[in-house]
Amino acid sequence: MSEKTGALHGRDSVTRFTARAESYAAYRPSYPPAVIDALVNGLGDPSMLCIADLGAGTGISARLLADRGARVFAVEPNSAMRHAAAPHPRVHFCDGTAECTGLDNSSVDLATAFQAYHWFDPEPTHRELVRILKPGGRAALVWNVRDDSDPFSGSYGELICAAALDREVERHQGAADAFARDRRFSGVRRQVVKNQQRLDLAGLIGRMESTSYVPHEGPVHAHLLAGLHELHARYADSEGYVALAYRAEITLGETRRT
Repeated sequence: MSEKTGALHGRDSVTRFTARAESYAAYRPSYPPAVIDALVNGLGDPSMLCIADLGAGTGISARLLADRGARVFAVEPNSAMRHAAAPHPRVHFCDGTAECTGLDNSSVDLATAFQAYHWFDPEPTHRELVRILKPGGRAALVWNVRDDSDPFSGSYGELICAAALDREVERHQGAADAFARDRRFSGVRRQVVKNQQRLDLAGLIGRMESTSYVPHEGPVHAHLLAGLHELHARYADSEGYVALAYRAEITLGETRRT
């Protein structure tokens, strides 16, 4: 593993959200019901499913899956993220990684990764998916991707990208492609669902603060805050809200039956 890859898939990918856990829990967008529908369709009664949500963060996606009646193991290596998570009776948080979940062999019907798969080391993660999924079990990768064709969302994106400390922003497509190329998974298909997040000014600032690749102090941060205030003043509706537009991009595939 190269130094660059090690930084991407190693401790930096685990610790970079530690100081942002509270903002992440409060201000990251959720996912519309159609996304959860796409993940569980064809798997039978959701209340009978056992799901592993990898890189679960503060449990945004794990709780949505559990709301369908499933039993969910939320696998998250960052203790600050786990501790910031709201509890759910059908969600059990586990200290583990996508590459080493600690779950039993052939124990889950569905393994998901929301907004996280690009942080994982592909080869050991794919081996782990094959190990923990039942034969024919499903893996699902989901990203909320900002829709910069929307005028407000595009302007927000320009501000964020100008302030970015690194170029971590656009890796999700490569991660989905790596999954699609792996012959251990069959029937790989993709789907897009529109999503939106309404935010007041405090929420817009909080959404920015949850982002791992922008500074949280100094002159660049001050410039970013000024830009957010200007954008909010320009685009807010009569109730003081702006709307960030997203495309929820979904990649699905099943493990091959043996």
